Amino acid sequence: GGVPRRGIFDNMKTAVDRIGSGKARQVNARFAAMASHYLFEPEFCNPASGWEKGQIEKNVQDARRRLWQPLPNFPDLDGLNAWLEERCIAQWGQIVHGNLPGSVADAHAGEISSLMAVGRPFDGFVEQTKRVTPTCLVHFDRNRYSVPASFANRPVSLRIYPGRIVVVAEGQILCEHARIIDLSHHQPGRTVYDWRHYLAVIQRKPGALRNGAPFLDLPEAFRRLQGLLLKRPGGDREMVEILALVLHHDEQAVLCAVEVALEAGVPTKTHILNLLHRLVDGKETEVTLIDAPQALTLRQEPKANVARYDTLRGKDVRQAS
Repeated sequence: GGVPRRGIFDNMKTAVDRIGSGKARQVNARFAAMASHYLFEPEFCNPASGWEKGQIEKNVQDARRRLWQPLPNFPDLDGLNAWLEERCIAQWGQIVHGNLPGSVADAHAGEISSLMAVGRPFDGFVEQTKRVTPTCLVHFDRNRYSVPASFANRPVSLRIYPGRIVVVAEGQILCEHARIIDLSHHQPGRTVYDWRHYLAVIQRKPGALRNGAPFLDLPEAFRRLQGLLLKRPGGDREMVEILALVLHHDEQAVLCAVEVALEAGVPTKTHILNLLHRLVDGKETEVTLIDAPQALTLRQEPKANVARYDTLRGKDVRQAS
């Protein structure tokens, strides 16, 4: 509910890069940025001085028994954090403060008016500079993540969050991937592809679409369309041009147009473009059949008269078409 004006911290690696003599500390750049963002003054305990934080160590042991026994299980880090916050706030009302009357929740209610207001959240990440490989990948923690092909062999900035990896260059976010966290060093690293990053490559080399690793996980509608088009001559180029539509149109709209074309049994680029334009314009994709036989019947059928070309003979005409 607010920010204190002073914070006391242990010499954790995420906050202190190097411990100097006395109170001298080389503070981690990102931790210093967080302190400047929230405008609090950090202070660090002396190393090997248990009397400065003995009560804290005891509280940590008590919290472990209260929270982590039995050990809970969660599908992701967000679920763990939400549960942990809810449990901590609930226990504030049950734990006696000790130095002040009432519970921890009562002491917090009395202090909250003295806290500084919380502004926008701090963008907490660890940043590293990486060079993109010729195959449009960046390496981090034994794993590889794809980057748009236009940045191959170029330096980029990698922002590492607890659950995601963000690639930044030239002042803009290029892409984002879910971070792979695997503590086992016996398994080989994994490669995470985004097929959209390689569209510029297959426009020059359509044949790479057949067995290219980035295109093994295409959406189901694209996979079905690819299976039909690659059986035709020139189907590689046509499939590439259809995939490239996502660069200029909403991907869901392109997928919808492909699904409608597949249901109609007309899996061609021309028909998909027509359906996509109708979707973008807000028109119905199903065309109503018009039964108008009279309008299609000729009352006077024209007769073939090749003698009309004889009228051109004898005239000074250089070219007739």
